[in-house]
Amino acid sequence: MKSFWTRLRVRLVDSPSMKRAVAWLIWQLMRMTTGTNRFVPGSHDIDGIIGADPNSIFALWHGQHLLAPALMPRWLDTLALVSRSRDAELNALVAERFGIEVARGSGGRPDQRLHGKGGAKALIMLRKALDAGRAVCMIADVPGGTPRSAGMGIITLAKISGRPIIPIAIATSRRIVLEKTRDKTAINLPFGKICVIFGCPVSVPENADEQSMEKTRQALTDEMNAITDKAYLKVEGSR
Repeated sequence: MKSFWTRLRVRLVDSPSMKRAVAWLIWQLMRMTTGTNRFVPGSHDIDGIIGADPNSIFALWHGQHLLAPALMPRWLDTLALVSRSRDAELNALVAERFGIEVARGSGGRPDQRLHGKGGAKALIMLRKALDAGRAVCMIADVPGGTPRSAGMGIITLAKISGRPIIPIAIATSRRIVLEKTRDKTAINLPFGKICVIFGCPVSVPENADEQSMEKTRQALTDEMNAITDKAYLKVEGSR
């Protein structure tokens, strides 16, 4: 099986047509998942909360974010930051199928800003989108960093744009967890229960120094972990 998957992964990386085919299958699975999962009591009103301030930075954890493109309101004018890695290209193709524009780049590790890997260019695109009144969606933690620990990139974006970060957690009762991945990626499945929880907005003052930004980064980390735990408790405990 390992040998088979390795050969398949190589073909997927090298074949644009296969990437599009797999992206289409994932898109269909996500549509089925959102269409057949029932929201549990206590799940937040997605349209209502996002509609109250759509010109925001919506943040999710890596590995817990896969269903987000299918849940974002269709009326929301969104720009999403997706890693430039080959593995993340499928994420970009699926997001585009849901009408979400994609910027490729890195979110920045805790001790970094958005440098390298297309980060600086992506930062400019994201800020321009926010300045134009659009929504931005990005992963708060970054590949290669500590899972479920916010990077400094999203904090930097909030500082220079003046827009709040809105944490989001998504959990489904039926899921496959890839235990060997760093972030315990959850593949959400149909015919179960779903919970979406929004956290308290996190803002960064324009004059925030590095110490203040680090405290905000930790506060965002704590808030996102708290709502993630809450979302999973709700889908597991509801009937």
